[in-house]
Amino acid sequence: MTEARILTLSTPLTREVRKDLRAGDRVLLSGTIYAARDAAHRRMTESLRRGEPLPFDLRDQVVYYAGPAPTPPGRAIGPVGPTTSGRMDPYTPALLNLGLGGMIGKGRRSPEVLEALRRHGAVYFGATGGAAALLARSVQECVLVAYEDLGPEAILRLRVEGFPAVVVVDPLGTDLYDVGPREARRALGYGD
Repeated sequence: MTEARILTLSTPLTREVRKDLRAGDRVLLSGTIYAARDAAHRRMTESLRRGEPLPFDLRDQVVYYAGPAPTPPGRAIGPVGPTTSGRMDPYTPALLNLGLGGMIGKGRRSPEVLEALRRHGAVYFGATGGAAALLARSVQECVLVAYEDLGPEAILRLRVEGFPAVVVVDPLGTDLYDVGPREARRALGYGD
């Protein structure tokens, strides 16, 4: 693992931008990201099976696995922390096949998702769990895109400025959950 960097990135995240990201890089994302959780992912993949169009073009976009709490007065969005990414794993390879550039969540991904990320040169970012109110400060605008009936699990388009995340799985398939502990043990003199 190389020295972690702090990068400022703008969405959409093209393959050209993604190819240089490495596990451990800290990023500040600005631009458009989409919030979608389990129910929205299930509905999108059902639409794909029926040959129906999706609510937005996934190509080079970033999906944030989150559903916000109620919006306080004067704010663009309520607290909006990451949810467990593994719940989206059954749906993720199909979305990566359509050009999805990245995802933001928390927790490990399945071997199938790790392989799909590597194959498509996509990236998985981690956001800090328990920091929903802080993360909401990065959201400048929130617009309902689709599936209003799903309530907080509807698809939302978020305009973000300086949204903090960490590259957990890079386009080469390097997984911070694997290399991070190994590097820490080595740095502490415990070997591999």
